[in-house]
Amino acid sequence: MNDAAESPAASKPPVSTGRPPELLALPGGVLLRRRRAADAAALNAAVRSNLDHLRPWMPWAQAEPSMAQSIETAKAGEQVWDEGTDFMYVLSPEAEPTVVIGAFGLHGRIGPGALEIGYWVARDHGGRGFATEAARALTAAALALPGIDRVEIHCDEGNAPSAAVPRKLGYRLDRIDDSAVTAPSETGRKMVWITPA
Repeated sequence: MNDAAESPAASKPPVSTGRPPELLALPGGVLLRRRRAADAAALNAAVRSNLDHLRPWMPWAQAEPSMAQSIETAKAGEQVWDEGTDFMYVLSPEAEPTVVIGAFGLHGRIGPGALEIGYWVARDHGGRGFATEAARALTAAALALPGIDRVEIHCDEGNAPSAAVPRKLGYRLDRIDDSAVTAPSETGRKMVWITPA
């Protein structure tokens, strides 16, 4: 898990003239689907029930979100998708598509021609490969967009489960940058993983 999944970018130019698929079926009976305002309650419940799991690595998980905050976050996710700057998804079981068990995003905050994948998966659904399969699908979707030629995953050096995802996908560790500590378990060293050439 890394901190990118909950924070849509401020208003900026679109990252591409295209848009990724709004629905991606993944192995294991789960779906990545475009996050909508209607997902606010399910997203709120998922975050609240996973705060202890998320708090060590996610700056936005230091306090329980109110329903109003979750509604605002969900609406912002719809807006940035429409603007083409970020593409926010929820992870849901195929059998229960209104339940949220994780959140993912393609974020346009790392410069032209590139998108950053952010993610988290609920504690009870971790260790099943969902983050890896979702990141695999999002990598392919991002690279299929006009003008996108690079995908990155950023995570703290101490966050071994998060770093396992790009490693399994064949991403290359490009560098480790000094970074401000924004969550309790962070080391202040950010790993920057880049899609393989």
